[in-house]
Amino acid sequence: MKKSVIIGALTVAGLAASAAVAGTMDDVKARGKLNCGVTTGLVGFAAPDANGEWQGFDVGVCRAVAAAVLGDPKAVEFVPTTGKTRFTALASGEIDMLARNTTWTFSRDVDLKFEFTGINYYDGQGFMVPKDLGVGSAKDLDGATVCIQTGTTTELNLADFFRSNNISYEPVPIETNAEAQQQYLAGACDVYTTDASGLAATRATFEDPSAHVVLPEIVSKEPLGPLVRHGDNNWGDVVRWSLNALIAAEELGVTSANIAELSAAATNNPEVNRLLGTEGNLGEMLGLDAEWAKRAIMAGGNYGELFEKNIGENTPIGLARGLNAQWKNGGLIYTPPFR
Repeated sequence: MKKSVIIGALTVAGLAASAAVAGTMDDVKARGKLNCGVTTGLVGFAAPDANGEWQGFDVGVCRAVAAAVLGDPKAVEFVPTTGKTRFTALASGEIDMLARNTTWTFSRDVDLKFEFTGINYYDGQGFMVPKDLGVGSAKDLDGATVCIQTGTTTELNLADFFRSNNISYEPVPIETNAEAQQQYLAGACDVYTTDASGLAATRATFEDPSAHVVLPEIVSKEPLGPLVRHGDNNWGDVVRWSLNALIAAEELGVTSANIAELSAAATNNPEVNRLLGTEGNLGEMLGLDAEWAKRAIMAGGNYGELFEKNIGENTPIGLARGLNAQWKNGGLIYTPPFR
C-alpha cells in the first residue's frame, strides 16, 4: 500500500474520531437541518429534478431521517460528493450522514472508522458496452479501455476480475457518473463499469438506451447503505432505525395511503402499534417522540414505495426487486423486530 494511501486513511479516521464527539443529533436539531451527503448525480438514486429539487431512492433515506428527527422531510441540505470526497466530508463533520451508493466493506467500517447503519440496496458490479461492439461477455473484453470511477471498490474489483481471467485493460479514470457518461458516449472508453443499478440508471438517460447492453456478469457483492461516523452511537441508532422503519412498514403493510388510519388508534398488530408509536416507548429510547417512525414513513412511503417510485420496473431505470425483495418474497431485505 502506498504511503499516501495510509496517511489518507489515518487522516480520515482521525477526523471521524474528533467529529463524532460532539453528538450529531444535537447538532442537527440545533441547526434545524440535516446535512446529507449524496452522489453528484445518479438518476433514480440521487439527482436534482428540473426544478432543482433532489429526488431519488437514496434521497428518500435522507428525507426519512430528517422527518424522524426534525419533523420536516424537506429540512435537508444535500451535499454532492464524489468517490474521493465522500469519506472526508463525513469524517470532518461537513455532512451528518452519507446516503450515497457506498459499499459496506471491512476497511471502511473498521479502518476508516465509519459505521454502516444498514443496507438499502444489494448490488453487484457490472459492465456496459455499445451493442455494436459485438461483445456478449465481460471475459471478451481483453485489451478494452474502461471508464472507471477512482477511489471506489469498483476500481479494485475491476483489477481483480481482469487479473483472475488473465486479460488486460486500459483504465480511463473519471471522477463522477456524469463524466463517465460523457466519456463513454464520446467513445473515450469501450466499457463503463460500476454497480449494475448505476449502469441501469445511466443507460436510461441515453437518447437510445437500446444501443447499449449491460453484460451478464456480476463480478462482486456491493451491499450499499447509509453510514455515519464511529463513536456517536445514538445518531447511528437514529439513522439505522429510520431505515428499518421503512423496511418494516412494507413488511407490515403500512403504506403512505393507510398510515394515517393505522396510527389513529391501536391496531390488532402489536408491532404495527410499536412502529407507529401508539404503543410502547421506542421513540423515547432514541431521544425522539412517539411518532418519529410514522413521520419517516410518511416522508416518501415505505421501502417498497420508494423503490417502485424511483427505480422500479415501471420507471425508466427498470430495476426488478431481485435481492432487494422482502425476505418473505425470496429477497434479502429484512429488519430486526420493533420491540
